[in-house]
Amino acid sequence: MAAKDFHDDTVKTALIKDSWTITDDPLVLRIGIRNVLVDMGAEKLIAAERGATKIAVEVKSFMSASLVNELEKAWGQFFLYSRILKKQDSLRQIYLAVERNVFETFFKQEVGQLLLEEPGFRLFIFDAKIEEIIEWKPQVNS
Repeated sequence: MAAKDFHDDTVKTALIKDSWTITDDPLVLRIGIRNVLVDMGAEKLIAAERGATKIAVEVKSFMSASLVNELEKAWGQFFLYSRILKKQDSLRQIYLAVERNVFETFFKQEVGQLLLEEPGFRLFIFDAKIEEIIEWKPQVNS
């Protein structure tokens, strides 16, 4: 089992507060003979005639000495998981979860903006103090 990120429990609480049901913690994706662990899976029921919206969430705290190294890792994980989900569970979309302070500082810099400008990239911003999601980019279907 992979180590939990510093904010995993906070993100889980924020998702539950936002009416999501945690379905997997972690979400295990199998590709060939390898297993890949996404921090968690969640789903939010929509109107019955529309089914359910499903997401996978990769939590990143950006707490290491090298924020660029953390960005490289997050970028790679996001797009690897996205490709695997496209093959195995095309209705589930991956989101990167980042804390408000990280988003308002590092992701406002040019290097962070590169990931935000990447086609197909999705994230949500959470506030660790109040354990709530404050913004989805792009907005999740609800």
